[in-house]
Amino acid sequence: MFVIRKLIRIVFRISLVGGCIICSAFAAHAKEVSFGRDVFPILSDRCFACHGPDAHDRKAKLRLDFADGPDGAYRTHDDVTAIKPGSLEDSELWYRITTDDPDDLMPPAKAHKKPLTKEEQSVIKQWIEAGAPYERFWAFVPPKKPKTPKVKNDSWSKLPIDQLVLAKLESLDIQPANDADKRTLIRRVTFDLTGLPPTREEIKAFLGDKRPEAYEALVDRLLARKQYGEHMARYWLDLVRFADTNGMHKDFYRNFIAYRDWIIRAFNENLGYDDFVRYQLAGDLFSEPTNDQLVASGFNRLHLIIDRGTALPEESFFKNVLDRVTATGTTFMGMTVQCATCHDHKYDPLTQKDFYSLFAFFNNIDAAPETGGRPKNGLQPPFVALGSPAQKKMLAQLNEQLAGSDQALKAKKKELASEKDAEKKKAHSQELKSLTAKYNEVKGKRDRLDREIPRAMVMKERKDIRPTHIRIRGEYDAPGELVTRNTPEFLPALKKAGENASRMDLAEWFVQPGNPLTARVAANRFWQQFFGVGLVKTSEDLGAQGEVPSHPELLDHLAVSFVESGWKVKALIKQIVLTKTYRQSSVSKTEHFAKDPENRNLSRGSRFRMDAEMIRDQILATSGLLVNAMYGKSVKPPQPDGLWKSVTMIGERFKPDSGDAIYRRSLYTYWKRGMPPPQMTILNAPVRDACIARRERTNTPSQALLLLNEAEYLKAARELAGKTLQTKDSAGRLDFAYETVTSKLPDEKERKVLSDLVSSLEKNYIEQPALADAVCQGVDLTDAKKKAQFAAWTVLVNTLYNLDITKTRE
Repeated sequence: MFVIRKLIRIVFRISLVGGCIICSAFAAHAKEVSFGRDVFPILSDRCFACHGPDAHDRKAKLRLDFADGPDGAYRTHDDVTAIKPGSLEDSELWYRITTDDPDDLMPPAKAHKKPLTKEEQSVIKQWIEAGAPYERFWAFVPPKKPKTPKVKNDSWSKLPIDQLVLAKLESLDIQPANDADKRTLIRRVTFDLTGLPPTREEIKAFLGDKRPEAYEALVDRLLARKQYGEHMARYWLDLVRFADTNGMHKDFYRNFIAYRDWIIRAFNENLGYDDFVRYQLAGDLFSEPTNDQLVASGFNRLHLIIDRGTALPEESFFKNVLDRVTATGTTFMGMTVQCATCHDHKYDPLTQKDFYSLFAFFNNIDAAPETGGRPKNGLQPPFVALGSPAQKKMLAQLNEQLAGSDQALKAKKKELASEKDAEKKKAHSQELKSLTAKYNEVKGKRDRLDREIPRAMVMKERKDIRPTHIRIRGEYDAPGELVTRNTPEFLPALKKAGENASRMDLAEWFVQPGNPLTARVAANRFWQQFFGVGLVKTSEDLGAQGEVPSHPELLDHLAVSFVESGWKVKALIKQIVLTKTYRQSSVSKTEHFAKDPENRNLSRGSRFRMDAEMIRDQILATSGLLVNAMYGKSVKPPQPDGLWKSVTMIGERFKPDSGDAIYRRSLYTYWKRGMPPPQMTILNAPVRDACIARRERTNTPSQALLLLNEAEYLKAARELAGKTLQTKDSAGRLDFAYETVTSKLPDEKERKVLSDLVSSLEKNYIEQPALADAVCQGVDLTDAKKKAQFAAWTVLVNTLYNLDITKTRE
């Protein structure tokens, strides 16, 4: 009896169908329920932990991610069949998910998983009755361009994206929303493509452009702006955990300026995403790598790194390589590969051997695993100088002159030491002094030029390949089976250019046409930028524990068209933002919100709070303070004194920069991993100690307090208040300020509320001049009435900066 019950439990956990082999005999009958869309997520969530790909922890040698085979879901063991296609009565799975017996119910209570709901049971029931067909997991099948669906309202749009969206809406009996008005549209697309708001002049020009192609022309102009690359780079820097410090122990400064600059240029120059991948994974392995390729290889050096003496070097080295593999998995595969560090992945068909075969590609770096104290100029070898050809030529000449001068000095010193005659000795001494002066002059020129030449940390291979072993239980000091460089067995095979596979081979594998992940993962993240959520909501995980695509055919269309365009990012983005889907109003019918509160069906325009950097940059831009200088070192905008005191181990003190530098775009803000800038993290920017594919969005009181009271934001409000009061048309001041900040004009109700606010504030500040003085800090005004007026408008602008419409992308 005990044995039978044990086997029954094993069978019952079969609920997780991890999708690999199609059961052709029954596939045609599953019409109402989709295995990949409906069944697989249920099984993955409830069953794979015990009956999935992980052989080590698999219960009763039963796996539910395969249909056939000795451990498969269709097997019969001791007269018990886990899933009998077409028969509920003979399927132990059905009994186990519906029984009232707590000893037999699956998932068991100790699994801490909720029992299946009635709706989920119904899905499993329909699936089994339809033949329980298995399919290969969608993300591991190469994307194919879908057929154009038939839609009823074929006049809405002829664009493939729109037709795929409309087909689903019509199947749900939902109509798309109306087009957004032109003010909303220019604000939306300008923010989405540059991270900055449109100016009043740009709004006026767009409103006055009546050409049918006016919107497309606007998109082209925005894609051509340098701010486009800066905005796109920010998402990538989140993804690769870019920061200005090491992030561990003493958290020393680390110089990755050149890498950030290259990312910006790559997006602005529309570098093909395939080369974007190649350069970062293997830029150092080109036969004659360019500066850009070398700098891009710094992707492999962005991991956290500890200071010497804190851990054993072997442990530090292992963690560094582990971080590289994890970053590669998240960035290019959209998978949680790190889950296979200690054992086979519990949900995806990634074995521990697969993981360490990937590990082997990144295990051969010719670099120390730890910093040896504070790195000079924030650079830890290997690094390269990035001078221009003229700079390199001049540096070589100066080095040659310096070597000659040094030889002459040594010879003269030797001659002086051996000279016995006093007069000759005196002459030699004078010559030595002259030679020394010449040497110092050349050395000074060489050193000055050397300091001007930027440098970048890069990847570098050892000459001899370091062996890679599976680590038992993921312990760095417990080597197991020896493995060679390879890609996961469940994905297309790796092609090697030589005897030993290289990171270049790996890079080529990622961008080969048959790879099912790379284009999908990238296209999904780009979609996420413009709609607030990806077609796969879990953009960091397209695997079994991720969410299924809301529009699988649309995701395939984006992936295929992306590759067909030559991997051109701008072409993909333009395709997205030109659609009627993107241009819909975010205002929709109440019943549509009730049916689809998260807008996963895309029946309206997306509406979500802007990221921290966009909010700050918008305030600086609309006030006129924003400095658009590109590239170069990170800057420290003013923050409270003692900001780093609680995290520093080396007595570091936060010293803000001054002058125009503090008003540069937030992309260039100095990012200390131990204490990132609070202006950013309060508004959900990540710490950047891990790869982040999507940010959280929260609403907390501290966010409101920040936006209302941050000193630099109040200064920006004073700047815009001053410009507003300089307008000749006093009656139009309110419109000027409101349109500058929100891109819209106030309606009559808003105009009255804001006008009353200004009048009330002016009266209060006249009666309480001390309050006006506090608001007008740094403004040279002696007239009490003018000061009260200035203070009132400053508070009004600050109010505008805190409106929902200002902080929300809609």
